[in-house]
Amino acid sequence: MIGISKLYCGTVEPSDALRYGRRSGCLPSHLLQFSADKKPVVVWNITRRCNLKCMHCYAHARNQAFPDELSTREGLKVLDDLADFGSPVVLFSGGEPLMRPDLMELAGYAVSKGMRAVISTNGTLITPAIARQLKAIGLSYVGISLDGMEEVNDRFRGVKGAFGKALEGIQACRAAGIKVGLRFTINRLNAGEIPAIFDLLEAQDIPRVCFYHLVYAGRGSKLMQEDLTHEGTRAAVDLIINRTHDLNGRGKAKEVLTVDNHADGPYVYLRLLREGSPRAADVLQLLKMNEGNSSGRGIGCISWDGEVHADQFWRHYSFGNVRQRPFSRIWTDLSNPLMKQLKDKKRYVKGRCAGCSWLDICAGNFRVRAEAATGNLWAPDPACYLTDEEICRQTTEKL
Repeated sequence: MIGISKLYCGTVEPSDALRYGRRSGCLPSHLLQFSADKKPVVVWNITRRCNLKCMHCYAHARNQAFPDELSTREGLKVLDDLADFGSPVVLFSGGEPLMRPDLMELAGYAVSKGMRAVISTNGTLITPAIARQLKAIGLSYVGISLDGMEEVNDRFRGVKGAFGKALEGIQACRAAGIKVGLRFTINRLNAGEIPAIFDLLEAQDIPRVCFYHLVYAGRGSKLMQEDLTHEGTRAAVDLIINRTHDLNGRGKAKEVLTVDNHADGPYVYLRLLREGSPRAADVLQLLKMNEGNSSGRGIGCISWDGEVHADQFWRHYSFGNVRQRPFSRIWTDLSNPLMKQLKDKKRYVKGRCAGCSWLDICAGNFRVRAEAATGNLWAPDPACYLTDEEICRQTTEKL
């Protein structure tokens, strides 16, 4: 997760994170990515059921009941363990989390245990009454997925009217006083919608947006050929930086982040260097604190059936099930070779990643994407768009 507004526009300084000792339990949410202990943010896919048919869904969600979902009682036990373990955030996702009847009970319990509870939703089921309930239980944030304006979004979502219902959900959250943001997955079919998304942020006074780079998982695997070229990615990231800077300069600052491609960090830093920005040194320090990809370390996933994954995209490999062992024990069991490697993945990446000058602040980028594209878990991530000159390759390739 790369904070474009934090880094490029200077809404966060290194001293902000240092003031809290960089401990996950003490940091406010906007600084959590700079923690030193990297206690895992846990994505809990509480259901696989969904009312939409998104073409890039990593969970292969469908509008039907699926067997073997964790019960409410089992879920409360999971939350007890996560709280004792020190996980700072539980992100309730799916499928569509609002299709699970006990979402309010589970999210409210997480808050009562001292964790931040957030949800990732398509927004179409959020009525004013639901928004008030979410506010009442102390939910910290609602992330609503939009992949463009009406025509493009509804094509991605597979259901006509999804855009209008999501917009109503956004407005209901705003009226209830809940922080709400957009989630947009960038690919060749919708990159042209990015300007309209910024226009929507401004028009609807939405405080946050996360632009996700495409990950080749679930139904998203079929979109691999629709991923942006490296040149297209650079253009998209430049556009996001420019529009963020424009809003900030006009006194309409928004929190803007890019997610799932840690090459964005060095790219922002190198752009600041080219522009002669005095912020470059501070940005480099923040990127070092961020440490790049954190799958299997600072982010983890619990599936609807209790399986534990390195992140929400890594569904083909389970480290165990919370029905047999608590998440905290599974997460710290380094007798599993892959879990041990993911805790220090920089030692295992190969090819241009191994000799990259930015390895310490990227950590080799997304391993799931590398495996999906090449069959080699430790191969370079094909979505890294930095040139050889930009990475300043220092060692002979190992592949």
